[in-house]
Amino acid sequence: MITVSNAAKEHAAHLIKEERKPEGTFIRVGVDGGGCSGLMYNLVFDHEMKQGDQVFEDNGVKVVVDRKSFLYLVGTELDYSGGLNGKGFVFKNPNASRTCGCGESFSV
Repeated sequence: MITVSNAAKEHAAHLIKEERKPEGTFIRVGVDGGGCSGLMYNLVFDHEMKQGDQVFEDNGVKVVVDRKSFLYLVGTELDYSGGLNGKGFVFKNPNASRTCGCGESFSV
């Protein structure tokens, strides 16, 4: 399961409305190879399901993850930070054994 904080929920809703995304838009999260720690988070707004997608709904937000990425993201909380260290969505991943300074890549 992937959970969504109130801050992430509010910011996602704001972006979907501001960018005039189509009805049924959801958050797609994934993991790609790369970054200084070996794996990088990927987050986009999408409205089309793909074969093998895992679907979660938390805090009124639909989150979709491909099967491979789910293995790295199970138990992760999607949050949003607007602080001095930069604005953006933040992944609080209990599976990450090491993260880079910017928080955009990790290793397990």
